[in-house]
Amino acid sequence: MTQLRAFVVDDEPLAVRRLTRLLEATGRATVVGSARDAPAALQALDVTDVDVLFLDIEMPGLSGFDLLARLPSPPMVVFTTAYSEHAVRAFEVNSIDYLLKPIERGRLGQALDRCARRKDEGGAGLSTMLERLESVLRKQSAFPDRLASRVGERVHLIELTHVTHFFAKDKLTFAAADGRADAIDATIAELERKLDPGRFVRIHRAIILNLAWVQDINTWFGGRMLVRLKDAKHTELTVARDRVRALRDRLSF
Repeated sequence: MTQLRAFVVDDEPLAVRRLTRLLEATGRATVVGSARDAPAALQALDVTDVDVLFLDIEMPGLSGFDLLARLPSPPMVVFTTAYSEHAVRAFEVNSIDYLLKPIERGRLGQALDRCARRKDEGGAGLSTMLERLESVLRKQSAFPDRLASRVGERVHLIELTHVTHFFAKDKLTFAAADGRADAIDATIAELERKLDPGRFVRIHRAIILNLAWVQDINTWFGGRMLVRLKDAKHTELTVARDRVRALRDRLSF
């Protein structure tokens, strides 16, 4: 049985720990390292011998694609993603494997099978397949990458990767990003329908959370939950009790 040296990159610590446990439980892979952002991963991968990189796509700062572009000789890649159904199909068409969060043991086994075969074959064609994957993925994504905030005659475009959360206040909706709050011409309910459900989750009737910005979660007796963000203010958001299960399922804990 082909043994694989694996490296995990994901900005969610819970996701890193869970995937590490799943990989090591298979007996087919050894996790030789992990990182929670692209710069740390680049530094570690420069000195670590890796067969397969388990890589999240949407991360604050540099994305998974940005990381790969900076690797001179990338190893095999298995994306861990919460992308739309069309984008997920693009992975399969382009022969680059993926794991859709929350990761299932059976699906992980299939990914390891593909990695083992590719390792035995020498990993030919990886760079070309990555280029095709990125092109198809960007074309097929049905969800917006940015939203417009209008102030008078000025329109400010907000990159969704920078948005930590959306919130409603005084009958207005705001996007919190880069230390500021910009008004958005949409209700929370409308945003919930418009945004990628793999990246954003409604945790309160007045709050939509960007999962990529979750730093840690505190739970209390009675089912109460508090989310702390990675922004400069370490913003704390309360999760409504009827939304706790959806958040747990999305973050796999």
